[in-house]
Amino acid sequence: MPDIPWSTPTQAAPDADVYVMASRFQTSTLTGALRFFLKAPGIIGQIRKAPGAHGVALRARVFGRTFLTLSAWEDRDALYRFARSEPHRSSSRAAAAFMKESAFTFWTVKAAELPISWVEAERRLAEQKTAY
Repeated sequence: MPDIPWSTPTQAAPDADVYVMASRFQTSTLTGALRFFLKAPGIIGQIRKAPGAHGVALRARVFGRTFLTLSAWEDRDALYRFARSEPHRSSSRAAAAFMKESAFTFWTVKAAELPISWVEAERRLAEQKTAY
């Protein structure tokens, strides 16, 4: 399935610190994966309009029931404001019913380092998984 490539809603100054989040979601069923996939463009669109958003991308492996997200934010508060806003808030609550596993990792980089590579995101998510 096609990925949604990195887009930059608001350009940060190259020397500014940005707050990065990578996530991995695995659904328990293919139906759940299709539901997640169909909601994803709307949520990506919401991020593109969110105050403080500096970047977003999605890697969708629908038949593998796995999705990776990457986003970059002005700060942690901007990310949390987005997460609590609609439609993300309702969508994430609804997705819990068909989610097998989810993982999140957060770090700070200089804006000049954006976009973050999928290799880096997956490495950090793997470290997060082994940290517990």
